[in-house]
Amino acid sequence: MAKELKDLTKRSEDYSKWYNELVVKADLAEQSAVRGCMVIKPYGYAIWEKMQHTLDEMFKATGVQNAYFPLLIPKSFLCREAEHVEGFAKECAVVTHYRLKNDPEGNGVIVDPEARLEEELIVRPTSETIIWGTYKNWIHSYRDLPLLINQWANVMRWEMRTRMFLRTSEFLWQEGHCAHATAEENEARAVQMINLYAEFAEKYMAMPVVKGVKSENERFAGALNTYTIEAMMQDGKALQAGTSHNLGQNFAKAFDVTFINKDNKPEYVWANSWGVSTRLMGALIMTHSDDNGLVLPPHLAPIQVVIVPIYKNADQLRQISCVVEPLMAELKGLGVSVKYDDADNRRPGFKFADYELKGVPVRLAIGARDLETGTVELMRRDTLEKETLPLEGIAGHIVRELEDIQQSLYQKALDRRERNTYVVDSYEEFKQRLDEGAFVLAHWDGTTETEERVKAETKATIRCFPLDGDMTPGTCIFTGRPSACRVLFARNY
Repeated sequence: MAKELKDLTKRSEDYSKWYNELVVKADLAEQSAVRGCMVIKPYGYAIWEKMQHTLDEMFKATGVQNAYFPLLIPKSFLCREAEHVEGFAKECAVVTHYRLKNDPEGNGVIVDPEARLEEELIVRPTSETIIWGTYKNWIHSYRDLPLLINQWANVMRWEMRTRMFLRTSEFLWQEGHCAHATAEENEARAVQMINLYAEFAEKYMAMPVVKGVKSENERFAGALNTYTIEAMMQDGKALQAGTSHNLGQNFAKAFDVTFINKDNKPEYVWANSWGVSTRLMGALIMTHSDDNGLVLPPHLAPIQVVIVPIYKNADQLRQISCVVEPLMAELKGLGVSVKYDDADNRRPGFKFADYELKGVPVRLAIGARDLETGTVELMRRDTLEKETLPLEGIAGHIVRELEDIQQSLYQKALDRRERNTYVVDSYEEFKQRLDEGAFVLAHWDGTTETEERVKAETKATIRCFPLDGDMTPGTCIFTGRPSACRVLFARNY
């Protein structure tokens, strides 16, 4: 393990390589036999499960219910909303046949040409079309509204360049799809969900985010408006961590979903959709981790505390265990997830390195000498600081320490973002700050042409119009034309 840690590329040398190595060495995921797809390993999936469980409770607290919709979507469904199909056409995986057979010429198994589907099916890149095709059967009256549905699922978007968690052809996510009777209710729900995502990112992931609205060029295909949360990674690049879309009546019109309103008149339903994915795993890694491995915020760590005994013989281990067992019971009673690693097939030094690599927030080491002095060694993963503390009252101390780690990680990430966010008024400074790795607030003339030219020259995109941004008019840094407000630019994942 010590050798593996030594071999972990430093962030300052190659940030991308450091990330890719860490995902594998920390046992989060690995490449699969299918190009562009990954296997999420138990430790990585345990983190995702904690994210999923927390978000699921937050959704349900707002009245949302879970359901499940088919993986396969008729191609004709996807074609009903023009902007939507154009936005996803290049990423679609298409099912054309339903049977294989042995090749009569002895070349193995081939697709049976006689088993071609009457209508080709799309492996879902997102589920708006199949869901609104279903909602037509569920919604008839204003009494059926609002309809607040979420599904946890996998989706497929055929990616050419992939990176585990950040961009894979298949990924896990949740997608909420809500139907409302009025435009006002619909907009309120779209805003409510982006605020919920921001709360989750900051409270549980310890990751500060900028809430904003996407430019027309960057919004979701088929949406009237897209809200986003944007987070800064340690290299200064932005990562879109969650989105919420006001879809207006576009999908209701495409699938003829109407309801009888309170005035007994037919009206098209108003729609929104919102989602986060396993990209959050990538965000978590890149926001907090260091050259020694993962650094996990306690609120999402599968193991918050690990206890490692240091002993020479079975009698010493037995004595240590007699002290550890009631401590574990006390910690679990306080809601702390704790592991006692008394396995005899690995030395303590190996265990220390392993749990450091995996980002366990607090490590306790206790040996025979500690039993004599009534003490224990505690190490914080975020600072790597060690201290010797009395065993008496240690459970309460650990609870306070975990909360301090959570808050410290958030503050560290917030301070980093504030240090690397700049207000600029010239194109030269704009390019310089981007090269340094930064968020840049600058004026833009509002045209897609300028947006595309800036992207082509600098690889930076408009991440959003920050909801709490500077609304003072100014002059576009690129064209010199009038600008309504500053927007947030950054290079992104």
